[in-house]
Amino acid sequence: MNEDTLNMEVRKYLKKVGVTSQREIEHAIQKAIESKMISGAETMDVKMTLIIPAIGLNYCIEGEIALE
Repeated sequence: MNEDTLNMEVRKYLKKVGVTSQREIEHAIQKAIESKMISGAETMDVKMTLIIPAIGLNYCIEGEIALE
């Protein structure tokens, strides 16, 4: 295993995950506000699961997103 290659590939993947996740979250929240599903003042629980089947990784990351 090449440590430098691993590091760069992980960083590249995490950048993609970060950018895509932010866009999807913002879009979903905007739609929920427009449809009156939420008011826009909530703090919402959020959960993301990282899964790599080949190595048996299944890791959940939990947090909150405050809208105000």
